Amino acid sequence: MGFARACSVALVGVEGVVVEVQADLEPGVAAFTLVGLPDKTLVESRDRVRAAVANSGAAWPQKKLTVGLSPASVPKGGSGFDLAVAAAVLGAAEVVDPAVIADLVLIGELGLDGRVRPVPGILPAVLAAAEAGHRHVVVPRGCAAEAELVPGVSVLGVGSLRRLIAVLTGADEAAAEPEEEAGPPGPGSSALLVPGAGLGTGVLSGRTAEGGPGDLPDLADVAGQQAARRALEVAASGGHHLFLSGPPGAGKTMLAERMQGILPPLTRQDSLEVTAVHSVAGILPPGDPLVTRAPYCAPHHSATMQSLVGGGAGVPRPGAVSLAHRGILFLDEAAEFGAKALDALRQPLESGRVVIARAAGVVQLPARFLMVLAANPCPCGRHGLHGAGCECPASVVRRYQARLSGPLLDRVDLRVEVEPVGRCDLARPGSRGEPTAVVAARVLQARERAAARLAGTPWRLNAEVPGHELRTRWPAAAGALAQAERDLERGLLTARGLDRVLRVAWTVADLRGNDRPDALDVAVALELRTGVARGAALAAGAAP
Repeated sequence: MGFARACSVALVGVEGVVVEVQADLEPGVAAFTLVGLPDKTLVESRDRVRAAVANSGAAWPQKKLTVGLSPASVPKGGSGFDLAVAAAVLGAAEVVDPAVIADLVLIGELGLDGRVRPVPGILPAVLAAAEAGHRHVVVPRGCAAEAELVPGVSVLGVGSLRRLIAVLTGADEAAAEPEEEAGPPGPGSSALLVPGAGLGTGVLSGRTAEGGPGDLPDLADVAGQQAARRALEVAASGGHHLFLSGPPGAGKTMLAERMQGILPPLTRQDSLEVTAVHSVAGILPPGDPLVTRAPYCAPHHSATMQSLVGGGAGVPRPGAVSLAHRGILFLDEAAEFGAKALDALRQPLESGRVVIARAAGVVQLPARFLMVLAANPCPCGRHGLHGAGCECPASVVRRYQARLSGPLLDRVDLRVEVEPVGRCDLARPGSRGEPTAVVAARVLQARERAAARLAGTPWRLNAEVPGHELRTRWPAAAGALAQAERDLERGLLTARGLDRVLRVAWTVADLRGNDRPDALDVAVALELRTGVARGAALAAGAAP
């Protein structure tokens, strides 16, 4: 009779739950039973673990074996439990000391030959383990750098089960690693068992954003489009959603693709949040686990609602809105997306998260993103152009434009008409605008002004502040909102629209260096939202 336990982590969305893996050996006919609400992938671990243990030089116990996953009420899936199951079985068989693995968190998939393979979701899993009080984790060698991002946790990266057994039993580790796993040693060794060992003590503090604006498309490549460029700057400074409407070839996609370069690098906390989502989705680049640049996600217009907001069979997976968390979600040809898919964006646009309910439970995924929509004015794209010869009937144009519903557009702060680029803009020397680096510096300065003003509050960007807070705690200059209030009375603005105009006005004020919005800042915000000129505010230099 033998009993041992180890720990692993079950992921529900991007949240982790520490799971105790218990192994019990009893006299009887050799059998392997796995209980604790496992899915099909986890049930198959019985065969993977048995073959891996045998091929790692350890004897498989010929007794009745029961492995339990606790708490049993939490759904568990994936191959990341393999390593913990193998350790618990070896502890019950007294191949390794059960006391050594009792509080050890092990995450990794086993190959039949005993090699340990990477699995998605290492960072959120290790974060959950750290929050539960665990200080020692074992992960696949290729995921060790990702696990080390968590402060205060000792990390052992192993390439094979044979290596893990050698570490736990104190055998010669160099001889234990198979030739195909040879190479630079993974972080950790038997030092894993020493409290306080490990590298998770502030790895983020010494890192900077990978690359920089210089390795992204430059805004200087965009000819003309001064109004659209200014709207891009306002959107990046305040986190405001943007709608670019115009004919094909005017530069809508070029502008959106260059927006990533003017966003500031992610903060430490934002980097961890974004990296956790990308880890669960399995899209972290190899050898560079930390995401420090604002992500950019541009799904195709044929994307389904599940691929946009998340979902799928079993435990829901992150969708495009979560992959764009703290970054940009660009929907090119927005009118071609399905109506249900677009309307599903309305809830995350307001709350900054996605709540997905399934029979197995409710999953919350982060989705605080900046949305950029781009669309043609009609199916042929030439509606409203002088001499362009648009042949779309008026009813067709109305139906096409109605694909972007009113409630969705009401949540978009900035709406800009992108005009065709003329020959003069392309040929005239000096017609190119400012480069990305210059604009990025102004955006960063505006964000710092907003952050100083919002210090001590739950909000960091102007686009996140509720309207009633702006009206009471940070009021605009006297009489500044008169024009916006008249538009509200005439039905040109909704109450939500008025709040969003006020938010944009604060961003314009931050870019101009004003302590609070004046009438000119509000006029710029109204023009950016409605597309109607307000006293030639942009031409007068009110915008950045």
